[in-house]
Amino acid sequence: MHPAATQAPCGKGMMNDKAQKEIDWLYSTQFYGIKLGLDNVQRLLSELKLPAAGQKFIHVAGTNGKGSTCAFMHSILKAAGINAGLFTSPHLIHFGERIRDAERMITAEEIAAGVNRLRERVAGWDPHPTFFELTLALALEWFAQQGCPWVVLETGLGGRLDATNAIMPEVSVITPIGWDHMDMLGDTLAKIAAEKAGIIKPGVPVVTIDQEPEAMEEIAFAAAERGAPLTIIYSPWHGETGLAGPHQRWNAALAAAALHAAGFELEEEVIARGLREVQWPARFQKAGGCIIDGAHNLDSARVLAQTWREQFPDERAEMIFGAVAGKDTAAVMRELAPIAGSWRFTGFESPRALTPEALREIWNGLGIEARPVTLHARVADALKAMKPEARTLIAGSLYLAGEALALLEDRAAAFEKSAQ
Repeated sequence: MHPAATQAPCGKGMMNDKAQKEIDWLYSTQFYGIKLGLDNVQRLLSELKLPAAGQKFIHVAGTNGKGSTCAFMHSILKAAGINAGLFTSPHLIHFGERIRDAERMITAEEIAAGVNRLRERVAGWDPHPTFFELTLALALEWFAQQGCPWVVLETGLGGRLDATNAIMPEVSVITPIGWDHMDMLGDTLAKIAAEKAGIIKPGVPVVTIDQEPEAMEEIAFAAAERGAPLTIIYSPWHGETGLAGPHQRWNAALAAAALHAAGFELEEEVIARGLREVQWPARFQKAGGCIIDGAHNLDSARVLAQTWREQFPDERAEMIFGAVAGKDTAAVMRELAPIAGSWRFTGFESPRALTPEALREIWNGLGIEARPVTLHARVADALKAMKPEARTLIAGSLYLAGEALALLEDRAAAFEKSAQ
């Protein structure tokens, strides 16, 4: 299954029954699973005459920091007065988070109208387009309608065979490569890097940070083989960013360098303003008395622990933790254990969510110094049990982060209503 979220697309109260029917149909295409390869998406985009003539793209792949790097670039372009499109995945709360321009997300009504057109177009196709292919087509059509001159485009999974690789960009960007999706991308860092480097196009500039040697070797080889000018970032952004943690300064530097490689000549103040004003949820986000972070693999957990120590050097977290099957959950727990004062293991709304009992078993198997452990069937239960005096950290899955954010938003809205 593609990492497409299983949450409600936009909230059923926000649209009429006809609109909800179209969006439900789009979600039903998740049952077609992942079909890595470009033939189907190329046919789909060709029939739709997408992307729009003259539209330019920045294409981003990697394991960690893809979304943050995309958000940084999009924010800089907004600061420069450019109405760029932004395509990312998965969403946290609303499906529309995946598709936005400088001003707003795509609306539920626009999603429904676009899906209806796509549904009629692909009726009877064999193989049927996947959820992600249709979502990409929906996004490109909307960006064309909005007249976006530039689009920042995040890969969904991998790079070489990801649907987004059907697009020819002005620059390719590769964020830090680490261990994730090994079942589909390969069991060595070199194999994973080769898949990510599959977005490098002949003659198209590529920008990356200094990677682990075996990953860097694959990227450099692919760039040389395809005659793609390669820029490597060796130092982080020197100023403030709107996202916490030292790793975000590296993502910021990568974003600024990518825009330069794409041909933008922006004043440093414009770049700095965009980096300061960026908004990107579930990246060490403070909400409802908690810190929420989407860390879900070894590298992102390591970075999360470093950021926690930087922000709260003398405190341990009351950890609300959930994870999905297929991840190295033991490695994530091991990285977070030094900052965890206690664990609240929870289930959440995903068919792949591990049970709290399974999480406890993984934790017990690590043989680490004991911590208080509590089990919660639902995220709502874990949030209700939070101790007001504790510093709470929610992590382990983007799905968990999204569900927690939605619940905290509802709680805040209810409080505001009661105070009126």
